[in-house]
Amino acid sequence: MLIRFGFEIALKCKTPTTLILGLSPHSTFNGRIIGSDRLVVEPDLPMGEIIDPFGNRLVRLRAPTGPLTLNADCVVEIEGEPDPFNWNAQQVEVADLPPETLPYLMASRYCESDVLRDEAWRLFGNTPMGWERVQAISNFVHNHLTFGYGFGRATKTAADAFKERTGVCRDFAHLMIALCRAMSIPARYASGYLGDIGVPPSGPGDFSAWTEVYLGDRWYTFDARHNTPRIGRILMVRGRDAADGAMMTTFGAYDLELFRVWTDEVEARSDDDLRELLRRQPEAEALTLAPV
Repeated sequence: MLIRFGFEIALKCKTPTTLILGLSPHSTFNGRIIGSDRLVVEPDLPMGEIIDPFGNRLVRLRAPTGPLTLNADCVVEIEGEPDPFNWNAQQVEVADLPPETLPYLMASRYCESDVLRDEAWRLFGNTPMGWERVQAISNFVHNHLTFGYGFGRATKTAADAFKERTGVCRDFAHLMIALCRAMSIPARYASGYLGDIGVPPSGPGDFSAWTEVYLGDRWYTFDARHNTPRIGRILMVRGRDAADGAMMTTFGAYDLELFRVWTDEVEARSDDDLRELLRRQPEAEALTLAPV
């Protein structure tokens, strides 16, 4: 499967502003890139590239006062299979978990598993351990929260989402993570591209957040917002929660003037034809985001 993906973000910096950007495919992403996934900045500015402890590819730059445009546009070839499903995957006892999974059992900035522990055991304590329990958590979050961009805010936590029963995709992910951790199941935050491939169109493109859960001997993708296996995820960032996996962290004042994201399947063609395609403006609506 071939997917064209990218974004255009326009800011107006009110002051000199340093940005740390997680807007590139993750270091573990193994799709074949056609074109370049390198971040393009206007005006042209020096950029430092970093890989953080979670494997996220970050770019750091200092922007002067005035307009700043960030964009990327390329094509990737991937297998195009839906998210893996394994009803027989078992929960691993904490004493037997690989050491690298242990941080994903602990409460974190946006995932207060300690606050939600009693509710988690009340809701899921009688469910069979393993995939069935995790799926029950995903079902609950999917039905408990109402999605809407107006419900998002930068400080909203899993406990807030649980109480308010509303959220954006990262709140669905945070609540699922917190409930899994409360049940001693390692869970981590992931975010990236997820287009309307194989499903009806849902409106202007956006980045998406989901959950990765450790069962058996590997991590599996769960997406409580959509609650069904999806095709064409392109991972950008992951971490304990959105504090570790922020796509844009800024140190300075700015206004967001444009935000466009595209993730579209394209027909099979030669690499040269795909590079020619990338010279044309992508068709994508601008997403109107509520202030946070």
